[in-house]
Amino acid sequence: MAKENSPLVLGTEPIGKLLAQYAIPAIIAMTASSLYNMVDSIFIGHGVGALAISGLALTFPLMNLAAAFGSLVGVGASTLVAVKLGQKDYQGANDVLGNVLVLNVVLGILFTAVFLVFLDPVLYFFGASEHTIPYARDYMRIILYGNVITHLYLGLNSVLRSCGFPRMAMYATLLSVVINCALNPLFIFGFGWGIEGSAWATVISQVISLVWQLIHFSNPKQLLHFQKDIYKLRPDIVKGVLAIGLSPFLMNLCACLIVILINRGLKEHGGDMAIGAYGIVNRISFLFVMIIMGFNQGMQPIAGYNYGARLFPRVKEVTGLTMRWATGVATTGFLLCELVPAWIIRMFTTDAELIDISMYGLRVVFAVFPVVGFQMVASNFFLSIGMSKQAIFLSLTRQLIFLIPCLIVLPMWLGALGVWVSMPISDLVAAIVTAVLLVRQFKKFSNEKA
Repeated sequence: MAKENSPLVLGTEPIGKLLAQYAIPAIIAMTASSLYNMVDSIFIGHGVGALAISGLALTFPLMNLAAAFGSLVGVGASTLVAVKLGQKDYQGANDVLGNVLVLNVVLGILFTAVFLVFLDPVLYFFGASEHTIPYARDYMRIILYGNVITHLYLGLNSVLRSCGFPRMAMYATLLSVVINCALNPLFIFGFGWGIEGSAWATVISQVISLVWQLIHFSNPKQLLHFQKDIYKLRPDIVKGVLAIGLSPFLMNLCACLIVILINRGLKEHGGDMAIGAYGIVNRISFLFVMIIMGFNQGMQPIAGYNYGARLFPRVKEVTGLTMRWATGVATTGFLLCELVPAWIIRMFTTDAELIDISMYGLRVVFAVFPVVGFQMVASNFFLSIGMSKQAIFLSLTRQLIFLIPCLIVLPMWLGALGVWVSMPISDLVAAIVTAVLLVRQFKKFSNEKA
């Protein structure tokens, strides 16, 4: 095997070169995923109207919940496939592939059936009004029709990454984004389908990418491919997949709860337009967060390998370098959103009221955004070296321990401002807690000998 393709280079090659090599494909894929979501908001804002953006924002908790179930299977399957391949248990890896297919279909159908029946009550609980629920209902109904497709597409993409095809997984994501960008204006402006057109564009783009994935896994020349007798659900595989996927599932569940609290708080204290403003702000912040997550994905194998090899200076070096790059991305987001918020918001809407509320919210939410890069990388550092308890604790501090209490208490005193300021306050406090744990761990490295 060529030296540059060997995992041994993780302990010898310059850290900057390695991080760029591993992070850039992940950043491209993550940015594409973020743009995928932004495209819907932009075309809906200009093609349907300001209230349609509010309706779209009301679907975020349900989308997060769907993502939670998707990650429950996808993350667990990705890890199990990697382990089986490392053990040269190729039949076991194929069994995981078959079980992933069936699990995604079963969970996708159940999710669709339940939420189609209770869609209106759920949307009202999320903060819908009589003005916004038609948009939310029309969009979400079509997304639910394609929910099985979404689960299969995301699940198979996770398996692609873990079985040696990270670029193909990236291309599948990019393909969905490009098709979605092409179909959105055609369906919304050309065919006049409104918000339903955007939903159909999303589903169809995922169908096309899924077909490409299915063709790949149908090829018997591939190490992992569809074959007989791999589709019967095996208790050991199902248990392993769900156990590994439980952590990201719970994090997505927390994200769902938080968006519900934000939407309900803004609905009570700011009205439908405030919910739409949050929808825009959320899409913008998500772009920068996804880029930082790309850096994290690049850092993870480098930090993990060198920690296992007890090369602690290299662990500290890659963590520090990733933090600097991630903080640079977060600082760029901070400067753009504080200095030219109107220019950014106008990409989504021309409605004067929505622009004003969104600018206000954007500046508040991004007030301490540079610390977000540091906090995310530090949490990922603990995950990379196998300290999952610390990683989960740090990932949840912002959401459960700090943000949710703020969202419950502060709006009672400050109204809509209380909802907006809850986010930067939780970011700042979580970063301080993270810094304390990180410094302690780095001191332990200094006291240990390789």
